[in-house]
Amino acid sequence: MKRNIVIAAVTAAALIGGGTATALATTGDDDPGTTRQSDVRDRDDDARGAADDRADDDADDRDDSRDHDRDRDDRDDDRDDDARASSAKVTAAEAVAAALKEAPGTAVSAELDEEDGDDDGDDRERAVWEVDVLAGDGTWHSVWIDPGTGKVLGSETDDEDDTDEVRAALKGTSVDAAEAAKAAAGRGTVTSVELDEDGYRGDGVAAWEVETTSPGKGEQDWRVDVKSGKVTADRSHHSDSDDADDSGSDDD
Repeated sequence: MKRNIVIAAVTAAALIGGGTATALATTGDDDPGTTRQSDVRDRDDDARGAADDRADDDADDRDDSRDHDRDRDDRDDDRDDDARASSAKVTAAEAVAAALKEAPGTAVSAELDEEDGDDDGDDRERAVWEVDVLAGDGTWHSVWIDPGTGKVLGSETDDEDDTDEVRAALKGTSVDAAEAAKAAAGRGTVTSVELDEDGYRGDGVAAWEVETTSPGKGEQDWRVDVKSGKVTADRSHHSDSDDADDSGSDDD
């Protein structure tokens, strides 16, 4: 009787142990035929993360490339401006004087710029002074001056819609475009001078805006008072400029 009870107990234990082993075998991690969904999700997340990282790296590389191209273009523009300025034998003041002989009036701007080709079929770009003149009858003229000889290369009549504003800004002024250019010439080679009828950040106080270029400093912007000829750094373009306000005029 006791022997039968022992056998029954051993059999039951074997059945229970076998069932447990079977259950473990069915749900175990080492079964090569079973893949957990969480493992699949983890691998998918890792793949997506790696793809996103590559996309971000590619975008950063493109941004760096564009920044490099812009910096290179800016350096090229500075070199072009320096080259034009250094090759010009005629100053801004002299270009204004020559233009006023061709088209009498008030010079409102003068800029050393590039012109595409000429009448002789030469397609190469060349430097030229372009002077805008407001005549007494309200007619606008653009006059082109050779920066090497001071010769008038041509002129044309323009239509402008800000004649009244320009006349109001010029009223009561004692410093003209040529004198403004001379005042700023001590800061570098003047490459442009233009009347700002709206004033500093739209304050309505007119001034001459003058741009200069010089070795080591590149382009700089200045404001010349239309009454006193006082030259100050144009902080609307360079808010962090360290240049102190300068007074008086510098003659060539």
